[in-house]
Amino acid sequence: MDLHAYLDRIGWRGEARPDLATLRELHRSHLLAIPYENFDVQLGRAVGLEPQDAFAKIVERRRGGWCYEMNGLLGAALEAIGFKVTRLAGGVHRAAMGDVMVGNHLVLRVDLEEPWIADAGFGDGSLEPYPLKEGAFTAHGFDFRLERLGNGWWRFHNHPFGGAPNYDFHEEAGDPARLAERCGFLQSAPESPFVMNAVVQRFTPDGLLQMRGRTLRRVTPAGAAEELIGSADAYLEVLEREFGLVMPEAASLWPRIERRHAELFGEPA
Repeated sequence: MDLHAYLDRIGWRGEARPDLATLRELHRSHLLAIPYENFDVQLGRAVGLEPQDAFAKIVERRRGGWCYEMNGLLGAALEAIGFKVTRLAGGVHRAAMGDVMVGNHLVLRVDLEEPWIADAGFGDGSLEPYPLKEGAFTAHGFDFRLERLGNGWWRFHNHPFGGAPNYDFHEEAGDPARLAERCGFLQSAPESPFVMNAVVQRFTPDGLLQMRGRTLRRVTPAGAAEELIGSADAYLEVLEREFGLVMPEAASLWPRIERRHAELFGEPA
């Protein structure tokens, strides 16, 4: 971990210490600077769990990443500063589909005077870390809730404009083999939503940008506005202008993006 390079990537100019103020500011800076995206999965490039690979991709090549990469990189940076970090196995949609979903999300527990949850990998969740305690909280103007399920399990309830309504996680360290297996499944199984859909998201000072397939949504706590991307060239322009991603190779995905949009919504007028 080249901590200086990471801090430069997220625009950090303060003194990094293993305290709550630093955790909050790093978490926010990371999410405002780095987009969530799954283009390697879409392009058929293998993605692993090693933080050094996430560093090379996100810091050196100035890309974004999905949960295993975003939280893998953030966790490694926090450890380099001196934080105690535990990697937890989350399960998006576990509430509806059961334990088969466990491991499809990586979450970080950061132990200070009390445990905190840091999650830079959910895409449209909380901009801020939050304490591991039951109750409602607000971050960046959006409302969330953390529910204790018992036996070490918790459920994070997302805001109404999020892509997924909730995910579960266990408060103790996740099984690395389970996380690796789910990471492999999500990038290879035809039924995986990451295989079926191109997704890129980022936080803005007043809300969120979400682009799923051809649809770009501008979200604030007051609501969401949508626009439809019309061509491969326009898609590349939006990626660079709105998400800071210079990815000419993403043009090759456009025919698949159009087909998927037609499957879900019918041909646009």
